[in-house]
Amino acid sequence: MALDPESAMNVAHVLTEALPYIQRFTGKTVVIKYGGNAMENEDLKNSFARDIVLMKTVGINPVVVHGGGPQIGNLLKALGKESRFVEGMRVTDSETMDVVEMVLGGLVNKEIVNNINRHGGAAVGLTGKDGDLIRARKMTITRHGPELKVPEIIDIGHVGEVASIDTAIVEMLTKGNFIPVIAP
Repeated sequence: MALDPESAMNVAHVLTEALPYIQRFTGKTVVIKYGGNAMENEDLKNSFARDIVLMKTVGINPVVVHGGGPQIGNLLKALGKESRFVEGMRVTDSETMDVVEMVLGGLVNKEIVNNINRHGGAAVGLTGKDGDLIRARKMTITRHGPELKVPEIIDIGHVGEVASIDTAIVEMLTKGNFIPVIAP
């Protein structure tokens, strides 16, 4: 692909700016959180994929961990199920959990993997359940307030926080020059 002089200067400038970071992180594994809101714009999605492939090309090992809140909300709405949040956390019953797993592990994960691969990468999609990659513990919300004599504990369903991560699968993939894309 031939670049016009202005584009070539821009690329040279960006690489010059990035050089200290490339030198610092070459050979290192870097985890990138890719939020669902950033996935709603085609230009941003393509730019993200190119940046991930560039990182791998210069010797950095990117590991993408993605969300998909808007995409989950859209499918729940299409199914006639209302999303409920408590202090920013989605209340997740069993039916909602099925939708979350379908959207994150299926639709969103595969779209990210395909986009990275289309831009020259070798991405592999995983979920936190694959190989017991992520172990989680149940999360609850504790509300405190002057009107409460005792803190209120709110059960938000099948929502958890990371307890541990088995990095063996991720290390195997990065050593094999793959880019892991993980749905938590």
